[in-house]
This record gives sequence, structure tokens and C-alpha cells, in this order.
Amino acid sequence: MSATKFGLTLSSEEHGPQRLVELASLAEAAGFDFVSISDHFHPWIPEQGHSPNVWPVLGAIAATTEQLEIAVGVTCPIMRIHPAILAHLTATTAGLCDGRFTWGVGSGEALNEHVLGDRWPPAPQRIEMLREAVHLIRELWTGENVTFSGDHFHVENARIYDPSEHEIPLVVSAFGDRAAGVAAEVGDGLWITGTDGPIDVWKEAGGSGPVYSQLSFCWAEDRYEALDTVARIWPNTAVPGQLSQDLPTPEHFEMATSIVTKEMLAEQVVHGPDLDPLVENVERAVAAGVDHVYFHQIGSDQEAFLQVWKDELAQRLRSGSGS
Repeated sequence: MSATKFGLTLSSEEHGPQRLVELASLAEAAGFDFVSISDHFHPWIPEQGHSPNVWPVLGAIAATTEQLEIAVGVTCPIMRIHPAILAHLTATTAGLCDGRFTWGVGSGEALNEHVLGDRWPPAPQRIEMLREAVHLIRELWTGENVTFSGDHFHVENARIYDPSEHEIPLVVSAFGDRAAGVAAEVGDGLWITGTDGPIDVWKEAGGSGPVYSQLSFCWAEDRYEALDTVARIWPNTAVPGQLSQDLPTPEHFEMATSIVTKEMLAEQVVHGPDLDPLVENVERAVAAGVDHVYFHQIGSDQEAFLQVWKDELAQRLRSGSGS
């Protein structure tokens, strides 16, 4: 695993803007290669309590870190914010990051994208919208004057006067075969969660570039305390895929998680002081083809995990032994 890059999740659903900036600096000091910040309008459930706008936070992170790579995992560029505006935002962010910025994009969830009152499209339509949005964004990134009329998006005489001097890697999220094909077609890499995903389908479709994956867990000295934190803060991890795309509000997710038990979460989420299950998940992800693994420490106690990372976990993973 010596070639694998390791990062820390900046969970904007769980932390306010100043805390996110602080955590990025702590991640850099702890020796992480990158951070990945989520781009949400709402948290998954009310208990998570936060959801600041990611773009000003990214500017602050860029200004307070030096070598740390900065990624967004991920933005939906098809509804809540027009792709032309996102092209402008990302070009500016990339300029502030000076070559350290990677942008993940995906087809989104109703939770964040319904807020302007538009109809929530079915997944196949959203994937087609994503393909068109990426095409438009790449045109705008050239810094040329762009007039574009597609099936879903239109711009007239739009020009970004400060395009990034550095290429912006645009990594596409995919959880199914159709999205994996589009990721291979229009993206510079693949974004998944967990220890597997449609990596083989993506590669067979011609996909190349980095593969990012988030591993969610809760490290704590007391495993019961850790499980309590998972159940309180992150029960949404047990909500099935299609349902998680279609529920419109944190309150709906809260209702959906009312049937989620601690036993269910204990089976799904690594928790407690034992690092072996987390290392095993990293090894499975890397064996599947992931080369950018980032850690989502659930809950407010990020410092506890950062200390464990510095004291033990980083050495175990970077040595390649895992033991």
C-alpha cells in the first residue's frame, strides 16, 4: 500500500465551517496526503447539525494549508447550482489551491438538489444530465467564450476570465454500471464508497485515473461508546441506495433510520479501539483497485482518531504490511 494516498473526510454534515478549516490543518499536520469535503445543502439527519456552503470553506482551507491536496467528494452539478456557475467556482477554487484541487461530481440526492422546487428526475435522466454538465464545464474551463445549447443546459456568451493554470481532475462518482460507463467516458477517475464498487465495469469501459473511496467508522477507546456515536450521528449509512437518493429532507431520513438497530450498524460499521477491521477494509479496497482511501471518523472527536493515525495506523498502512 506504499503507493496508496490516504486522506481524511471533512464531514460538512457534522462540523461547522471554522471546525472544517481547523480539521484540514490538523490533517496536514498529521501527515495525511489529502482531505475530502462533502458538498451538501442539508445534513442527512437533523442530529448531524451542520451543512455549511463548501465553496468559501474551500477557500479558507486553501489559505491555511500548504501541501495538502484538497478534494470535494462530491458535488451534484445538475440542479441546485447551474454547471456554468460551478465551472466558475471550481476554476477560482483551483486557482487558490494552486494545483492541489480535485473535484468529484455525481448525480446527487433529492436531499440536497430538490431545494429549488424542481422535479427530481429518475436516475437515468440525472446521469445524462451529468454527462452534459461535465461537457459544458470543461468547455468553460478553457477560458474561451462559450455559447452552449444542450438538452438540459444553456449558456450564452459565457467566459471564465480566470481559468485555472492547473488541470482540474474531475472524478466521477458511480455506484452502478450505467454511471460507471459515464465516469469512464467523461471523467478523470472514479469515486466510490466502501471496499468495492463498479471498478471493473469502469475499467472495461475505458476508465483510467485515480479511484477514491471513503471508509466510514468510529474509533474510540470504548467500543460501546463508539457504536452509540454511530447510531446517533450516522445511522443513515444503513438506508438502502435508491431510498437514500430519493428522500427529500433530513426529517425523512430520520424516519427511515427509525428502524435501524445498533445490531445492524454493528455489522456494517467498524467501531471501537481495534484497528484490525479498519486495516482489513483498507486492504480490500486497495486490492479492488482503490488508490485514494480516505477515512471518515464519525462524530465530534476527530482528534482521537488523528492521534491514533499518527501513533500507529499511518505506519501500518504506509509500510504495506498492514500488520
